[in-house]
Amino acid sequence: MTEKRTLAEKHCRPCEGGVPLLARPDIDQLLSRLDGWEERDGHIAREFEFKNFLRTMAFVNAVAWVALREDHHPDLQVGYNQCRVSFTTHAAGGLTENDFICAAQVDGLMD
Repeated sequence: MTEKRTLAEKHCRPCEGGVPLLARPDIDQLLSRLDGWEERDGHIAREFEFKNFLRTMAFVNAVAWVALREDHHPDLQVGYNQCRVSFTTHAAGGLTENDFICAAQVDGLMD
């Protein structure tokens, strides 16, 4: 299976052509390659914490840039010093490789 670094270097496949849902073994394997992400109800999510509001908003803007570049958009819950990022592929009705690609790219923002 794909290493985390390779996953972050990939790009999302367009959803309009149809992207396959992942089977449980693939979800578990890809999830094991991400730091701090959890799967629940067809989503993967991670909480990020920051020193202050300015750093939180800088992160949110960086996540927005990743989402626009990949044309794959997360749900964000933003507070003063935290942000919860959640991915799912709405067009497919669950988790696809696109979700894990974007999660790995978001992790890369923290390096």
